[in-house]
Amino acid sequence: MMKVDTNIEASELKEKVARFWEVSGQKIQAIEAEYDATQGAPVFTVEGEYTTRGWTEWTQGFQYGAPILQFDATGDEAFLEIGRRNTVERMAPHVTHFGVHDHGFNNVSTYGNLLRLMNEGRLPENEWERAFYELALKNSGAVQARRFTELPEGLGYVYSFNGPHSLFADTIRSMRALAVSHRLGHVYCGENDVHLSLMEHLVKHVATTAKFIVYYGEGRDAYDVRGRAVHEGIFNLNDGNFRCPSSQQGYSPFSTWTRGHAWVMCGFAEQLEFLDTLPADEPLPCGGREAVRAMMLKAARATCDFYIANTPADGIAYWDTGAPGLAQMGDYLDRPADPFNDYEPVDSSASAIAAQGLLRLGHILGDEEGSTYTQAGLTVVNRLLEEPYLSVDPSHQGLLLHSVYHRPNGWDHIPEGQKVPCGESSMWGDYHIREAALLVKRMGEGEYYRFF
Repeated sequence: MMKVDTNIEASELKEKVARFWEVSGQKIQAIEAEYDATQGAPVFTVEGEYTTRGWTEWTQGFQYGAPILQFDATGDEAFLEIGRRNTVERMAPHVTHFGVHDHGFNNVSTYGNLLRLMNEGRLPENEWERAFYELALKNSGAVQARRFTELPEGLGYVYSFNGPHSLFADTIRSMRALAVSHRLGHVYCGENDVHLSLMEHLVKHVATTAKFIVYYGEGRDAYDVRGRAVHEGIFNLNDGNFRCPSSQQGYSPFSTWTRGHAWVMCGFAEQLEFLDTLPADEPLPCGGREAVRAMMLKAARATCDFYIANTPADGIAYWDTGAPGLAQMGDYLDRPADPFNDYEPVDSSASAIAAQGLLRLGHILGDEEGSTYTQAGLTVVNRLLEEPYLSVDPSHQGLLLHSVYHRPNGWDHIPEGQKVPCGESSMWGDYHIREAALLVKRMGEGEYYRFF
């Protein structure tokens, strides 16, 4: 399990964080100068050069959100110009993309970060610019909410690109789009001008994820281990009943794909932060405010506890906790992860996402109750901000090394002389380590930030 550094403080990472942002800026400039945008959105690197992989354009918001975060961290307006210009010129199709579950990735990372910076006073107040960002975010939340499958007992979910029967673990991070749209006072209008609550859709999705994606060690099936998460839930659309767990990118439905698990950790923590800002009298489905908060907190604690218990000593995860090659690696949880081993790849992107979930849960719970989670998050970030995870080679376009995309499909590059994928980066991994580094920077300065 993780060896949590109980003494490390965010302020002690100041030099590492500053070095990180210097390297980060170089990577953004290299991609802006060298990447051929006509290929589509960059997805992952092969031999250090970003390439695309046609599935959906789910990584474009990370590409253009990255320079916005760079500006946030450094104040360098050259990066603001890159992020703002590309958001205006290239992100509009994502606002009205009815075919994906990725609005929280693409649109909150771009339009959302820009609006947040204006709200913080980091961008000069501009009425029409503000209205532009707000309109994009209002529409994005409603479009995302339209992909909704109603279930019995007041549940439901925003379904994945696999179709209305499919609930993905990672979609909980797209609830950010519904949250921001709701915060801006928007409603989703259906047939005959029926007004549908975005907050109701959000809460139903979160509750369904908590019930069917997260396990609690309560005897649900033979593989019910507290805190593990499954990538996908499959439902019978004829009667709304849950049929089985599934996995698109993990090893099996009965093991835990760590990136999906990390998005659940992060998503529940973020939504807890959002829930705590709602007016006390705002009506919520699924039992009301206190029941919803208890449900979210139960899922967040369980998944974060599982991560700490089932991740190697340095806090860097392998791509799936049940990957078959791990059995050949002895006591792999008792030592730091080895990205160059012969059996199974690590996934640094999962760890970057998980770190933010740990930090945010720790902040929610406070210094005493949340200290273990905060210290675990800082332990992970501290490790990711150094080699062999920080990509300091200027010829490599990636920022966070040893990320994995789709192990079952064999999409990840295996370098010559290695037996498993390693040494490459992903657009989501690079973006999420920037989010985590920005959060640690703010914490070290006695500040904080949230997506909304």
